[in-house]
Amino acid sequence: MNLTFIRHTFVAVEPGICYGQSDVGLSSTFEAEAQQVCSKLQQSPFDAVYSSPLSRCLKLACFCGYHEPVIDNRLMELNFGDWEMKTWTDIQDPQLQHWFDNWLDATPTGGESFASMIVRVKEFMETLKTQPFHDVIIFTHAGVIRAAGILAGTFQAAEAFDYKVGYGDAFKITI
Repeated sequence: MNLTFIRHTFVAVEPGICYGQSDVGLSSTFEAEAQQVCSKLQQSPFDAVYSSPLSRCLKLACFCGYHEPVIDNRLMELNFGDWEMKTWTDIQDPQLQHWFDNWLDATPTGGESFASMIVRVKEFMETLKTQPFHDVIIFTHAGVIRAAGILAGTFQAAEAFDYKVGYGDAFKITI
């Protein structure tokens, strides 16, 4: 089964804001960015379409002509808990440095660890394997794409944040 993960387009938050699972709006340049994503997908038929429930993913899916994707909470970005919608410099939590030092296993206060997110992405991918699909498109987030890359063996967990996932980027794997 071929999976194409699409990261949402630019968001309307200030740089340096930790927004993870917060449902933030899209930038004023959304239509131009979405058109570029859509043009990349026009020659690719898909058997199934999935999306994170967050509006930044759903709006991109809809713009690209996929008006009724299967919504799956396992495709949400990392839950940063108490840190959501704060700038990284404004987070006054002793757990922050521990998370920076051990981002794979440490948990943001009130959130989830990256290792936990990998488990939920793995559960999603295992569920897909039981379906009769050949080509699937998934509208999601950079963290989920990195988790899928780890699970597909594209890179090791320690290299996950070295892998750049730009807004509107497509990441393809086969499972």
